[in-house]
Amino acid sequence: MKGIYNKLFSLQSEIGKISKDQTNPFYKSKYFDINSLLSQLQPLLKKHKLLLIQPITDNYVRSVLIDVEHKGELMSSVESSIELPTDLDAQKIGGAITFYRRYSLTSLLALEAEDDDGNSTVRQKPKKPNLYENVGKWNEVVEALQKGTVDLDYVKSKFNISKVENKLKSIINK
Repeated sequence: MKGIYNKLFSLQSEIGKISKDQTNPFYKSKYFDINSLLSQLQPLLKKHKLLLIQPITDNYVRSVLIDVEHKGELMSSVESSIELPTDLDAQKIGGAITFYRRYSLTSLLALEAEDDDGNSTVRQKPKKPNLYENVGKWNEVVEALQKGTVDLDYVKSKFNISKVENKLKSIINK
């Protein structure tokens, strides 16, 4: 009888790359969905007598592989888990659970996969517009700085001023 780590080693050598059969239209990226992943893994899990469960306990999505051949009082298993965010509505929690099931299993089995649909989990800061001399909001900014209704830090929070910062400083110091 093989131990669970020997079984995982054999399983990993047989898996190969997981095919990405779904398209995320919002980010125009390919990914594998959890059902495709499970259908590709089930025959190999069965062959190696490993049971996969993915419970949610204590706000964690868990992927647990259990050696069903193990004899003894202690269960032989390995696990990967990811904590769910607490600030999402029910529909977003459902999406997070599906995403985390896929990625906790990917991590547990060290599957070859690129994270090309994780864009939705990253909140990007909106890009500040550039401020150029005598273009766009330039005159408004200069007037506000001269009147003292705004300071340079405020202007920096609203615009990228790297090309005109010295000019703005000279205007303030007049």
